[in-house]
Amino acid sequence: MAKKQNERKGTKTNAVSLVTLIDPSSPIAEQYRTIRTNIQFASSADKPIKTIVVTSSGPGEGKSTTAANLAVVFANSGQRVLLVDADMRKPTIFKSFHLSNAIGLSTVLSTIQSISEAAQKTEINNLSILTSGPKPPNPSELLGSARMDQFLAEARNLYDIIIFDMPPVVAVTDAQIMASKADGTILVVRENVSRKESLTKAKGLLHMVQAKVLGVVYNCAENAKDQGYYYYYGN
Repeated sequence: MAKKQNERKGTKTNAVSLVTLIDPSSPIAEQYRTIRTNIQFASSADKPIKTIVVTSSGPGEGKSTTAANLAVVFANSGQRVLLVDADMRKPTIFKSFHLSNAIGLSTVLSTIQSISEAAQKTEINNLSILTSGPKPPNPSELLGSARMDQFLAEARNLYDIIIFDMPPVVAVTDAQIMASKADGTILVVRENVSRKESLTKAKGLLHMVQAKVLGVVYNCAENAKDQGYYYYYGN
């Protein structure tokens, strides 16, 4: 049933490229490690960055690719990482890691099932993944619920870093809701795809909920020596 739903017109998603896993010595993989380092430097003892929202202004800008590869490089550094596919409308992560999506975030938020029961371990040391789960009728309500606050408290006790792959912030309210709860937010921009007016609106929406924007990941720059190079601009 889930497969049929995902393949309906306008909802089909594809697996993302895990360059940090396939080619860890590549320039792009090194850029992800640079982003990881910048996030670590932005963290402090009194304000640690443990929960990170990854979003974009619109579709097709690389947010899921960024979230997945960041999760890999954080796990490779020895930290316990939970990658959460919080894009319950158009999930991608389960395809990229070849996992079942029978249970996931929607299950945990709507039942008494715990994170440890629903999260799936991967072949990568220290990396666990909570897929989106069955598509719920009310994703934004689930994310804004008291159960989500309990989820965050539980996840903080189990993992060092929790990364949320969110829907585009301009399209729906999901990313705004989670950005207001997370320690930091990363906005992904894609050259020749992201629109200036959408980026301006995305910035305003994140500012409205007092999100801590850690920086912008700018990908697929045509003038880069290696096309697909990622840059990170911190605040």
